[in-house]
Amino acid sequence: MAEALADALATEVVSADALQVYRGLEVLTSQPARPTRLVAIRDLSEEMSVGEYAPLAHAAIDELVAAHGVAVVAGGTGLYLRAALTDLAVPPAPATGARERWEALYDADPMGAHARLRELDPAAAARVHPHDRRRVVRALELAEAGFSLVPAQDRLWSAKTRRPTLLAGLDLPPGALERRIRERAQRMLEQGAAEEARRALAGPLSRTAAKALGLRELAELPREEAYERLVVRTRRYAAYQRKWLRRVPGLVMIDADRPPKEVARAILDLARPRQ
Repeated sequence: MAEALADALATEVVSADALQVYRGLEVLTSQPARPTRLVAIRDLSEEMSVGEYAPLAHAAIDELVAAHGVAVVAGGTGLYLRAALTDLAVPPAPATGARERWEALYDADPMGAHARLRELDPAAAARVHPHDRRRVVRALELAEAGFSLVPAQDRLWSAKTRRPTLLAGLDLPPGALERRIRERAQRMLEQGAAEEARRALAGPLSRTAAKALGLRELAELPREEAYERLVVRTRRYAAYQRKWLRRVPGLVMIDADRPPKEVARAILDLARPRQ
């Protein structure tokens, strides 16, 4: 649909997917066959953060708007989409060695690490359970850099975007969504997703790349079991995406149970009065 919309507008697509940035996960992250901005721009060994992504997305969008008057942003990952479309206040990457230092503190004394968080950021400490290692460590990193895991304005989105933007969400009936999830998982297996996952795990793999949905299941489980696990995990992620879509101010849900070009035309019809 995004490609059909970009064709109709004579522009290009900018990906807002946190995992499509990686080379070597083409099948597992359903990367588009045609060139797309911010797809396959990092090696699997490299970390990627929303702080690094945001300026790249802004530059790509601004370039396309300058050249063609419009850009199509498609995704993906909620925080990356938000970072692409807004001036998101993004904390800096942790200082070299900071994460390892906080992890060592947590591993030696989880309650002591949480107590330290209470000293540095009481609001984050009240929100994060002492046994949640990942979030305690991240909260400590942020607190040390002068930020908080708990934003002052606790909302997923604000209504303000960098540029005039039509936000459209694609809606499917539950049965159609389930069918597409299963077809997608089967297609990924046929295209070699399991072999791709094993290759990725055999080499240097960043923490970010390791979050690719289904990576370990596809690499380690028998085919049928891996297929079912992938379906379950994708179904859960789809439910999560549908939930946050409905919290985006001004977003219009579009019936997507039809050919992509028809969906693109419906979005164009909505966009025309704004031009």
